[in-house]
Amino acid sequence: MAKVKPFTAKLNLETQMITIREASPADISIIQQIAYGSWPSTYGEILSKEQLDYMLDKFYDSDALLDLMINQWHFFILIYEDDFCLGFASFEHHYLNQKTTRLHKIYLLPEAQGKGAGKLLVGAVVDFAKKNDSDAVSLNVNRFNKACSFYQKMGFEIIGEEDIELDHGFLMEDYKMEKKLN
Repeated sequence: MAKVKPFTAKLNLETQMITIREASPADISIIQQIAYGSWPSTYGEILSKEQLDYMLDKFYDSDALLDLMINQWHFFILIYEDDFCLGFASFEHHYLNQKTTRLHKIYLLPEAQGKGAGKLLVGAVVDFAKKNDSDAVSLNVNRFNKACSFYQKMGFEIIGEEDIELDHGFLMEDYKMEKKLN
């Protein structure tokens, strides 16, 4: 199966120049900065500080991110306003060997939220999914995360719940969501 490269999009959102481009291993530190900058406001009221620290260390370790990029066929895209990175998304095509694109991660810096950048990132992932013959885009989101309503506005529907046990007794309590592509 050939690895399909995402495109670079330039959009004029109001008066700012918004650019979405594929991330490379050289961008791992930017991805880490966005994660560490966004997680406290995203999960601070949902998760304990210990679980937050554990998950950041586990999911955003340089080696873990490099492995996702190189060996596990995850695409990372970055969204910029002019030269400032606002956030990122990561996704994989043919998730679980099905015609589904999986949106694994999408995070924006707190100051970038509510300005349309998240919609652009989700839209880019949907476009990639369609180009790769996916029938749907799926994701998991914490059941207590206010992003649930954002995903619903973007056309995702809750299709189930999933509790994922992590080390140290930590638990991820998620909704499974899906957006059908036509």
